[in-house]
Amino acid sequence: MSASTTGPTQPAPPTEAVPYARRWLMLPVVLAALFMAQFDLYVVNVAAPTLQRELGAGPVALELIVAGYAFTYASGLITGGRLGDLFGSRVMFLGGALAFTLASLLCGIAQSPGQLVTARLLQGVTGAAMVPQVLALITGVFSPAERPRALAWFGFTVGVGAVAGQVLGGMLLQAGSDGLGWRAIFLVNVPAGLLTFLLARRLVPKRAAGAGPRGGLDPVGAIGIPAGLALALVPMMLGGAEGWPLWTWLCLAAAVPVLLGTFGWERALARRGGRPLLDLSLFRIRSFHRGLVVSGAVFGAFFSFMFALTLVLQSGLGLSPLAAGFSFAPLGLAFAGASMAARRIPPARAARTVLGGTLVAAAGLVVLLGELTWAADRISALRLLLPMVLIGLGNGLAVPALTGAVLTGVGPGQAGSAAGVLTTAQQFASAAGVALLGSVFFSVLGSGEGPSAYAIALRWVAGIGLVLVLVAAAASRALLRPEDETAAGTGSGAGAATEDPHVKDPSKILGKV
Repeated sequence: MSASTTGPTQPAPPTEAVPYARRWLMLPVVLAALFMAQFDLYVVNVAAPTLQRELGAGPVALELIVAGYAFTYASGLITGGRLGDLFGSRVMFLGGALAFTLASLLCGIAQSPGQLVTARLLQGVTGAAMVPQVLALITGVFSPAERPRALAWFGFTVGVGAVAGQVLGGMLLQAGSDGLGWRAIFLVNVPAGLLTFLLARRLVPKRAAGAGPRGGLDPVGAIGIPAGLALALVPMMLGGAEGWPLWTWLCLAAAVPVLLGTFGWERALARRGGRPLLDLSLFRIRSFHRGLVVSGAVFGAFFSFMFALTLVLQSGLGLSPLAAGFSFAPLGLAFAGASMAARRIPPARAARTVLGGTLVAAAGLVVLLGELTWAADRISALRLLLPMVLIGLGNGLAVPALTGAVLTGVGPGQAGSAAGVLTTAQQFASAAGVALLGSVFFSVLGSGEGPSAYAIALRWVAGIGLVLVLVAAAASRALLRPEDETAAGTGSGAGAATEDPHVKDPSKILGKV
């Protein structure tokens, strides 16, 4: 059905007001793909000692197995989102889900560290093709009134997928100890991915005929943005273990002109009427650009803490992967419970929810710092329970509300690009936080052994994380102005409605489904 040309004072035809009937059945299917991508980003943290022992992965190979996925995933998300805008979110989601399943199979059957590194890089690329389509489908299929609730489920899945990487990862390693071993953490994606693909074929709606690509893909942006991110991410991921040699600093320095030059090209292309890979008009939407700052601080602090805590539980306290996984269970349950509560909060209160969540997480880090300062020699999983629960509660409130607050003002015409930028910012912050704070952790730890040495190293990570969380709390106070909150409540962001001519009326999008 074509979009209506009815004037603003006339009622829309009934067919345009009817949303896609199976949208709530579609939602868990596409979120399952997001869960797999998040799970695989963090499950290797638990499996790292096993990979060293059973596969013979050395320090460099292990870093690439852990960080290579994060690198290709984060650097490809913007391109993946733009390809979804051009060729359709359904096509890109189905193709990405099938390719991700194949890449997971290749990880599971790898016979050497080199093969596993290659498969992990491929897994990240395929995840980058798949994940941005999840947000684009939510934005395009759900009505403005329903969209904040669906976006809250997205934020819930992002956090739970990461926590599950720690909890379920240990269980899978234990279950596979009699045969599959570490391969179980990758092979579990094969049946899950195939089922997701088959269900998505039935439940993800098709785009209207003739809604194919417009203007083609911007090659300069498609190369320049991933290259700039690579020049920044790779040194941060490998620099600490390599002793920060000259090449790491040269790469970091080169990232700045590469990214600035690419952004200049994107701006010039848009002025000429072209279709740039990066839609710079998104950054004129107040809730969007402010939300990216908050996202970076929250994700950088939370996931670097998760990484360091995994090391403390397994290497410092000597817990098995299964016991370490169960130690994360209270944090995971707190995150899940808070996320379920957060999705019921009205969208107009999203910024307040983000602020409240960051303050609760900050309180958890303060308690943790107290434990690590005055009881470092008596640290145990039980002593970590209270701060872990508080940190889980705080992030469980903040992450779902943050996703909705950032994207509520973005129209369906920009959904794929906005999803790519937001997810890139989140994953870049996560990877950079793990890399940089991980370097701090290992530098402080040095050759130290035992719970006390690991507690002191964790104290530094928690202290820097507290600073990041307080930055997020301060920034979240300015996340939405009153007029933005009013617009969020009606589903029409002020920035999107007044500043971007490409944003379309959601009812017209729904009329085409």
